[in-house]
Amino acid sequence: MKTRRLVLLGSIVLVCLVLITVQSRGRSSGAGDVVAVITTPIQTLLARVNRTAFGLWATYLDWKNVRAENRRLRDENQRLRVDALQIGETVDENRRLRRLLVLRDRLPLDTLTGEIIAREWGGWVRSLTVNRGRNDNIMRLTAVIGPDGLIGRVVDVRPGAAIVQVLTDPASTVGAHVVRTRTSGIVEGEARGTMRFKYMARDGAGILVGDLIVSAGHGGLFPRGVPIGRVIAIDDRGSALFHYAALAPAVDFGRIDEVLLVTGDTAHDIAAHFPVDG
Repeated sequence: MKTRRLVLLGSIVLVCLVLITVQSRGRSSGAGDVVAVITTPIQTLLARVNRTAFGLWATYLDWKNVRAENRRLRDENQRLRVDALQIGETVDENRRLRRLLVLRDRLPLDTLTGEIIAREWGGWVRSLTVNRGRNDNIMRLTAVIGPDGLIGRVVDVRPGAAIVQVLTDPASTVGAHVVRTRTSGIVEGEARGTMRFKYMARDGAGILVGDLIVSAGHGGLFPRGVPIGRVIAIDDRGSALFHYAALAPAVDFGRIDEVLLVTGDTAHDIAAHFPVDG
């Protein structure tokens, strides 16, 4: 069986060779026609295969080039986004620094600029660390303010840094008053990271949501007139001796980056130097 297949295959090859030879010598047009009938479909198929192969190769090269171009464009887009973020951050930083320096130049106080380098979190900001300390002659209880208002006081001093207790700390208390009604009281920090204004009931008539609370300047610790916060709710306790008002801080302690440390006399009313309405 195997021998017959080999013989058949050899015969076919021999016939093809004979036909090709005959065609090439031009001796028989009939034989040439037979060869053409056999070889034309094969040549057509080979031509199509060739075109298809070249088409696939060209498509592959185009895909490879497009992929490389897309990768380059993605890298360039990422670089441009990073550059835009850096530019935006620089613009924001310059704006913050300008506000701080304008405030410093306008205040009738001796101050030192500082940068926040750390925050202690506990669901809210508990304290801030500023890059000024004993080497800069910073002392405990130094008042710390920002362009938007009062931040707190220094409670711990180290050679190159100081810890600032913010107003929302439960251990923080500040003498304050309502700008519109002149009602006096104390601003206290609360455990949930908020503040409240504690005032005597008989003095609190007319306090409204939206009223501005500023530092009273008692005791010489803080300058007078620094914004602390605005009333967002009033806790009327009837005939109780004291009432309370919930405050929204004037300063966002989670976002403040630059501060002023008051290094000189604080016996000044600086309310006119803050761009807020009473």
